[in-house]
Amino acid sequence: MTGIRVAVTGVGVRSAFGAGIGPLLAAALHGTPGFGPVDRFDVTHRQARRAALAPGSPVLGEAITTVLTEATDQAGVPGGPLLLARHGDPVTAADCAPVHERWGSGRVYTGACVAAGTAVADAAALIVTGRQDRVLVAAGYLVEPDTFAVFDAGRALARDGTARPFSAGRSGLMLGDGVVAVVLESEAVALRRGAEVLAVLAGWGRAGDGYHVCRPAPDGSGLARAIRAALGRAGLAPGQIDYVNANATGSPLADQAEVRALHTVFGPNPPPVSSSKSVHGHALEASALLELVVTVEALRAGLLPVNAGWLGPDPECALDLVLNEPRQVGSGARALRYALSLNSAFGGANTALLVAAA
Repeated sequence: MTGIRVAVTGVGVRSAFGAGIGPLLAAALHGTPGFGPVDRFDVTHRQARRAALAPGSPVLGEAITTVLTEATDQAGVPGGPLLLARHGDPVTAADCAPVHERWGSGRVYTGACVAAGTAVADAAALIVTGRQDRVLVAAGYLVEPDTFAVFDAGRALARDGTARPFSAGRSGLMLGDGVVAVVLESEAVALRRGAEVLAVLAGWGRAGDGYHVCRPAPDGSGLARAIRAALGRAGLAPGQIDYVNANATGSPLADQAEVRALHTVFGPNPPPVSSSKSVHGHALEASALLELVVTVEALRAGLLPVNAGWLGPDPECALDLVLNEPRQVGSGARALRYALSLNSAFGGANTALLVAAA
């Protein structure tokens, strides 16, 4: 390691709760879901008919440009190399062409639910190795008819229209809009120019399990390796982690596998856990970045977000879940310091991002 630390200095976000991080954080902290009827396209013949949709009629390319502008304005920088996570289909590519014209061609990530997590890890690696002082990471997914139909046909969407991570009675995931941008840069460079450091990306890990095309390894081994890699890169012991923003989608099998991964790494008493997907839904390619900014802002607020949609305990998901109200973790020297944001994808891909309070 070079000793270079990766700082988060700018954030831009659009979600089901509108513009900015404030409404999103408030919803996450208090467990207020953003799910409502889908009116963006026809769902008459679908089993599921709800999602977490942003207000109005957003256009993905325009929304990504907007959040990039907000993030760079907050950071006080003109731009930088861009890593973009989005759908890989031709329609999305055409819609995002203006983003590349404005911000540069960069690199595009389309690896489903870990796309943005992979982009963040690559950006951090570019910075700590001294190849870049600053990298922009953006990600976007807007709920659209094709993916909605595929998930609906596969019976992956929650039958009752609510995401219930780790809960008894959970029946599947809920899709949600997410368009996010962050500015990552060398902490030393940021401090020299007087920028505010929102948080530090202290570690990251990636691992695959290769178990099944759409099911995680039941023992959570791939995710456990990703978490350990993030801890090792940060030089932290498992007991130093104060909070986990879990991947947990509300899928019966995936949630169980994640619990086993957490117990593998942390033993019988993992740190407090919740899944912000329970309020903003699953933003697919953008999910890891959306959840990263929620985790960053939760650290800054010193409060843990609520795991919404809870009906009751599942004996296969024994965790210290944050329920009913936001939880404060200690104060002073024992204040909230380190948090993990986890993501998993089809094909057994897993990412772990470890955030330290500034």
